[in-house]
Parts: sequence; C-alpha cells; structure tokens
Amino acid sequence: MKWKEFFYLQKSDRQVILVLLSVIIVAFTLLYILGGRKTAGTPTNSQATEKKQSTTGYSSSGQRHQNNPTELFPFDPNTADSTQLLRLGLSSWQVKNIYRYRESGGVYSRPSDFARLYGLTVKQYRMLEPYIRISPDYLPASTLFSKEDHRRSTSQPSYHTYDSNEGSSSNNNAVPKYSPKLSPGETIVLNMADTAELKRVPGIGSYFARAIMRYSIRLGGYSRVEQLREINGFPEEALPYFTIENPRVRQLNVNQLTLEELRRHPYINFYQARAILDYRRLHGPLKRLDDLKLLKEFPPEAIKQLEPYVCF
Repeated sequence: MKWKEFFYLQKSDRQVILVLLSVIIVAFTLLYILGGRKTAGTPTNSQATEKKQSTTGYSSSGQRHQNNPTELFPFDPNTADSTQLLRLGLSSWQVKNIYRYRESGGVYSRPSDFARLYGLTVKQYRMLEPYIRISPDYLPASTLFSKEDHRRSTSQPSYHTYDSNEGSSSNNNAVPKYSPKLSPGETIVLNMADTAELKRVPGIGSYFARAIMRYSIRLGGYSRVEQLREINGFPEEALPYFTIENPRVRQLNVNQLTLEELRRHPYINFYQARAILDYRRLHGPLKRLDDLKLLKEFPPEAIKQLEPYVCF
C-alpha cells in the first residue's frame, strides 16, 4: 500500500495502524535502552578474567602478580599447605612440585634443602631462609642416638690412680678415647649402619652418609657393596670399609604394583614399568623374572640387577 492511500482509509483503520506503529517504536526504544544498560553492566570475558586475576593475585600462567605483596611468616616446608606456600610468594607450579616431592617420600631436613626447589631464585631463597623452621620430627633418627651417646660419654666418672714414682695422681678416663675414623682392615655392616657410623668411614662425610641412607631407602636395602658406586661421585677408597651380612632387601611384587609404584625403584624406569604392565595385560601375571627376557626394555644386565628386588 502506498502512503497516499493511507488517507483514503476509514478513520478506524487509520487509528489501528497508528497504534501498531506506536507500539513497535516504543518496543524498539525499550530494547535499545535495556540492551545498552546490560552491555555496560556486564563485563566481557577479558574483563572477567582480569577481575579474577586481580582478586586472586595470579595470572593465567600461574605466576603471582608483582603488585600483590608477599607475606612472610615462619613455615615448615614439610607440613605447609598450599595456601601458606602461595602467601609466601611461590607460584602454583612450584607448590605442586613441593607436594610431589613430599608425596614421593622426600623430606626437607635442613633449610638449605629447600633451595633445590625448581625455579626458586637466590633472591627468593634469601628472603625465605630466615623463616624456614624444620620440625625435629623430620630430622634423621640417628641424631637422637648420637646425642644420647655423647651424654653418656660425658657423664662417665673419672678415675684417679696414684703414681708412686712421682708421688702425684693422674686423671684417667675410664671410657676409651673415641676414634672418629675406621682403621684399615676395619669394616661396618652397610645395611645396619646409621649416619653416625657411616661418617666413621674414611672419605665419608655428612653428605655421602645421607646419600647412602637415601639410596638404601629407594633400593629397599643393599644387596652388594658395589651398589654404592651408583651414588654420584661416591669415593672408591671407601668401598673396602663396607661389608654385607645376610642381606634382607625389600622386594617388589611386580604383579600387583602400579606404573608409578614400579618406576620409583632405581632399577625400573618408565618404559620398563610400562612394559611390565603391558605384559600383565596381554599374558597375565609374571611367573619368573626370565619372562621379561623377551622384552627389549630388559637386557640381561637389567634383569640381573632386579633379581634380588622382585617377587611374584
């Protein structure tokens, strides 16, 4: 219909058309106004992300913003939870690494152990070091016996003998003088020694004493003295001072352990653990160690290493 024909319509028809046009105009006006308010009041995805980051103090990459101040307070890295570690200024992936280390049996026995945290800078460590508190519960148990032995030795009474030739008395300690190092030909039992005894071996200090104990835990006990060579930098001259007596090592049931449990052993890597699981899935439980000879992941020397440490 042309617009000129509008004036030839009846008056009632013209009124209906005008009312409909008015309703349409009002509706579009309201939609425009309400839509503009909603756009202005509703944040976009990027704005919502920025708001969330400003509230939590972390960006999408897990890094803490510099404008969020670090809170310093005494903490124990062996027991601190994720909230405390994040408040100290550590990033979320560093907190995850701490949790993984503790779940795998790792223990921070002194503040300097915390410096090995991946990604921790010198500036961060120097800032956190005064606040690190290691609970005595996480110190090596051998320290209890070494302190007790020291108290016993110092509490022994002194005995005086009279020298008739010189007419004077001499003070002799009833406890023989303690020799800190073993003499050539002397040995200690490797699987029964604590850190105090290990440090009596020439060439073994605190570092290698702790390394020997940690590797023993990972292995499940030593079956041969030569396994000490597997410790990085171990002094060869110390080997003759160790001996193995009735080795009783902790064995792994390779038919029951998961992939993660298998690969924790020093003699089983990821690919070997996966090969064991594949064999169990395809052929059923292993009956003897020789079943692994057909797998390329297990050369003869690897099977020989594992022999004392597996059961079926």
